[in-house]
Amino acid sequence: MHPSGGAQPDVRSYLDHAATSPMPDDVFDAYADALRVVGNPASTHGHGQRASELLEAARDRIAGALGCDHAELILTGGGTESINLALKGMYWARRGTGAGSAAPASARNVILVAEGEHHATVEASEWLRDAQGARLRWLPIDGEGRLRPETLAAAIAEEGAERIALVSFLWANNEVGTVQPVAELCGIASAVGIPAHVDAVSALGQVPVNFAGSGAAAISVSAHKIGGPVGVGALVLGRRTVADPLLHGGTQQRARSGTQDVAGAVAFAAALDRVLDPAGRPEADQAERLTRLRDRLIAGVRRIDPGAVLRGADPGSPGSRLPGNAHFTFPGCQGDSLVFLLDAAGVSVSVGSACQAGVAEISHVLLAMGLPEQQAAGALRFTLGPETRDEEVDALLDALPHALERARAAGLA
Repeated sequence: MHPSGGAQPDVRSYLDHAATSPMPDDVFDAYADALRVVGNPASTHGHGQRASELLEAARDRIAGALGCDHAELILTGGGTESINLALKGMYWARRGTGAGSAAPASARNVILVAEGEHHATVEASEWLRDAQGARLRWLPIDGEGRLRPETLAAAIAEEGAERIALVSFLWANNEVGTVQPVAELCGIASAVGIPAHVDAVSALGQVPVNFAGSGAAAISVSAHKIGGPVGVGALVLGRRTVADPLLHGGTQQRARSGTQDVAGAVAFAAALDRVLDPAGRPEADQAERLTRLRDRLIAGVRRIDPGAVLRGADPGSPGSRLPGNAHFTFPGCQGDSLVFLLDAAGVSVSVGSACQAGVAEISHVLLAMGLPEQQAAGALRFTLGPETRDEEVDALLDALPHALERARAAGLA
């Protein structure tokens, strides 16, 4: 039985790919085959060398897809570890306060972070402030969730470039889907010697993510958002960017110790092969299909509820929004109620980041965009993936009117 008291629907519609995307059969097969390979890739015997060959071939494929060199790619245990390694490691290195540093701490203790970031960035930055003496400055975003270049430039001018350790922002917002002007923001920072970390976890597979072309010092990505396994990610760290390690005990990779996950790397590479063309861009047909499905979903929601407000960048502006993201606020509704009611009807959606699932709180992203709490409470995020079918969008549009009626009857908490 379903928690609502009714029977679980026979066919379910999964519209929460931003939380995690299902693993396709060919990726699963590549993963399973690699799991059967015996050998630690750091061992010098034949088994170890075979594992090492698989690992490094996968690393080459991932690096090529991300537009970086083989040596710049650090495989991690997911996006959260990647973000933590970037922020903490780069901060310690820039300050000269990491393990083994004999130099006095530098004056670079300011971290610039855009508002509305993923909680991995928010909480890692706050920890650096509370435990490591960093001075954290939040950079405001506009009503579409965008960090404007002039906002970053003004903050650098006010703080002084010599005092800033690093800047961090999302490539694309994980809740409302707005794509940032990444190259322009990174250019502003690098022009005055400030390394920029970019969280590209939500962007990977939907818009081109090219490290060399971005101007970033570091980029974080994750496999399970594109159909790879959970617990696998990467940090691209530029050759001239230094990060002190979070983990010690083997130095198997630059800035990261720990036995490397051969099967995870193979599956990550296989997932990238599915969603990117040979030049590292999202497959054109796939992007067009996602955009078409998203726009049909948006039009259907607006027909059902003319009062619903699409949040984030205008989907009609090319490249300004992730093709698989549609984020609405519904007046007079509690987002959590809508999630429950749609789930009972066989449709899986979310109110926002899955990393805060189960925690009743208003989206910090929407609040940073300037929405009053009462409006932000009615948030609902629909995210599509490579396997999303037209019937799944139809199922949502069929179930939504009744869900809205019941949610409005229940009112706001």
